[in-house]
Amino acid sequence: MIEFTAATFGELYADEYDDLHDPGTTEESVALIGELAGSETMLELAIGTGRMALPLAAKGHQISGIDGSAEMLDKLKAKPGGSQIPTLLGDFADVGLPGPFGFVFLVFNTLFNLTSQADQIRCFENVAARLVPGGRFLIETFVPDLTGFENHQRVRPLHVGGHSVAFEIARHDPVRQVLEMQRVRIKGGSTTLHPLPMRYAWPAEIDLMAQLAGLDLDSRWGGWQREPFTANSEMHVSVYRKPA
Repeated sequence: MIEFTAATFGELYADEYDDLHDPGTTEESVALIGELAGSETMLELAIGTGRMALPLAAKGHQISGIDGSAEMLDKLKAKPGGSQIPTLLGDFADVGLPGPFGFVFLVFNTLFNLTSQADQIRCFENVAARLVPGGRFLIETFVPDLTGFENHQRVRPLHVGGHSVAFEIARHDPVRQVLEMQRVRIKGGSTTLHPLPMRYAWPAEIDLMAQLAGLDLDSRWGGWQREPFTANSEMHVSVYRKPA
């Protein structure tokens, strides 16, 4: 597998994360999370540069965050209001802040950055241990789609321009459900590589992880505007509740 630690993502992506990794759903995701959390104390796992946390804090929500990258947290602290958000540098699967919290969330497919099933289960267990009775855990991930793979590999163009090109090379291990990806950019005669391993999981498997941690599925939607989750949904927003 590609060598990747909790700090690697920030080392590679922090400088251009805000410019190149905007999913275009920030406004509606902030609105739904704010509505669901209400007045509960919130924790964001993989808080990053504050794409979600800063607008939530600006709306008056009490929020803390964990991230494995010092570079990403430095970007957060440098933004207006960022220094007021309590953060912890560490593996978000450990959920190293004691809490308790009424609402925890992990968005933008980041659950899959934990590249083993054991680590994903550990994350659920640690979240459950820090939730108040009745507290909720929200995740957002893509629904795996392997139709573009042939012989367990895929090459996909990301950008084709007059002076630059970007493409993604992926290798699929169906036994471990792991995607080993390299995003390659060629511009001005130079080539940069951005590795990104992911361990995907199907919604039913994620539900089982939650059950093992003592959490029940509360809601599932096919998007941030509460679209129905169907067989054709490409992503899901799922909310798990700790029994009262």
